[in-house]
Amino acid sequence: MSPSHLFVGIDVAKDHLDLALRPAGRSWRVADDGPAIAELVEELRTLAPTLVVLEATGGAELPLLAALGGAGLPAVAINPRQVRDFARATGRLAKTDRLDAEVIAHFAEAVRPAARPLADARARELHELSARRRQLVEMLTAERNRLRTASARVAPQLREHIAWLQARLRDPDADLAAAVRASPLWREKDDLLRGVPGVGPVVSATLLADLPELGELNRRDIAALVGVAPFNRDSGRWRGRRAIWGGRARVRATLYMATLVATRHNPAIRAFYLRLVAAGKPKKVALTAAMRKLLTVLNAILHTRTPWTESYSRHSAAAQPQSA
Repeated sequence: MSPSHLFVGIDVAKDHLDLALRPAGRSWRVADDGPAIAELVEELRTLAPTLVVLEATGGAELPLLAALGGAGLPAVAINPRQVRDFARATGRLAKTDRLDAEVIAHFAEAVRPAARPLADARARELHELSARRRQLVEMLTAERNRLRTASARVAPQLREHIAWLQARLRDPDADLAAAVRASPLWREKDDLLRGVPGVGPVVSATLLADLPELGELNRRDIAALVGVAPFNRDSGRWRGRRAIWGGRARVRATLYMATLVATRHNPAIRAFYLRLVAAGKPKKVALTAAMRKLLTVLNAILHTRTPWTESYSRHSAAAQPQSA
């Protein structure tokens, strides 16, 4: 490593920022406010670091990331779990804000995660890419349905259009993955979501674009928001079958497809679904309950910033936010 390489670790707290340099060994603290961040950015520009690394802490890091990115500094936010694992691996068990900054700087020097500065228009871009992909899928489904009853004269045109739509669909898929990975905050969330069996890149991108409340609401509110919470249908002495309705249909459709995969490849969701079916529940009811279960797990994972383990199937309710 060249002596000119300089790595910066930043621990973000509510009221202050702790910084550490590697290999220089310097550490200091500044206020976490606009003027202090502006001064810090100018100082870091003078230092010309190889990489600036900070933890993704649920949004507290965003003003700093925006300032670093605007100044053209190579900055990246990482999953706090990575830093904790690195600290244990290197024998750093003590924990203070200053020590955390030193561990992050050491992590930056040793691991060198790719720098992905925050872009101002990333949220709008991701939303538009997700919407465009949905439009292509809807057109593809419609054309396939038309092909089933098409005459011999029309069928070749439909096949040609279907082939074109399939080819075009590859671009939004690639763009969605790139857009998600390009954002430090969403990079962390995408890693967490895609660590759950049954959740792929399209499901993750759709949830991040169209359900930003995921991880912020309690399990009942997030289920109602998506539309997978059953509502009573009672009148007087009559008791109707509970049903789901309302909510965000596009998110619910994506969650439905993820749950279908999870009932085959996610041991916890599969066991939950099969247990309901064995108890006599109709498969449609069992699948809806599995959708709600998977959503609860994903909500807990983003709230706690903790990667998937099968224990979430048993303890996800306790990990939910207590209020909206």
